[in-house]
Amino acid sequence: MTYTAHYHRSIEDPEGFWAAQAETIDWFEAPKQILSQDKDGLYRWFEGGKMNTCHLALDYHVANGRGDQTALIYDSPVTQSFCRYTYREMLDETARLAGALQSLGIEKGDRVIIYMPMIPQVVFAMLACARLGAVHSVVFGGFAAHELALRIDDAKPKVILTASAGVEFDKIIPYKPFVDAAVKEAVHKVNHVVVYQRWMKRVELTNPGELDWTDLVNRSKPVACTAVDAVDPLYILYTSGTTGKPKGIVRDNGGHAVA
Repeated sequence: MTYTAHYHRSIEDPEGFWAAQAETIDWFEAPKQILSQDKDGLYRWFEGGKMNTCHLALDYHVANGRGDQTALIYDSPVTQSFCRYTYREMLDETARLAGALQSLGIEKGDRVIIYMPMIPQVVFAMLACARLGAVHSVVFGGFAAHELALRIDDAKPKVILTASAGVEFDKIIPYKPFVDAAVKEAVHKVNHVVVYQRWMKRVELTNPGELDWTDLVNRSKPVACTAVDAVDPLYILYTSGTTGKPKGIVRDNGGHAVA
């Protein structure tokens, strides 16, 4: 079938088109309805479906013989860093980070803010949240404390995952002072701040609730995936706030996975 034919079918019969795409997903329980409306008149996709986004991204591939294949390539010309992770390695990192978050009280429906540079741990963090059924919100690491505080007060996270520093060209950007200031400014109080220490700048963790990422993960046990509803939220992504208060866009698990 040509692209044009696919496109026209998706417009003329969206329910049938996306039902066919959904069949390629490894559901824990298949959806009972492809497209429906809730009591508020909002459209929902794949209602009744049970799934887990982390399972689809990692566990499924390991179980189907792709464990030793490369899943992630990290190539940073800024820090002269290069590494590869297989699906099995990513599953191990993610499952143990999920266990670490669970030990901090994170469970299905809780929110976690990820305020980090573009390093592999960001991917582990997003997938670890999905593994638990928690809702992650990635906040651009270049935002100042006030912008982060606005998102803390809106998302109301239990935990913030961050790093000791980022690098822009030849300049090292300390992240910890921004997080400290944002946590102090925000009305909502975060239970824990977990810091991934980077080689170019390590920081002291002296505030209540602060934890070292590596230490926490090393003493945590891997956990299995939590089944969530297809209509349960996967992440919150905020608008820039240029024209007013940042608005949180919520993406659900089922629609994201099938798309």
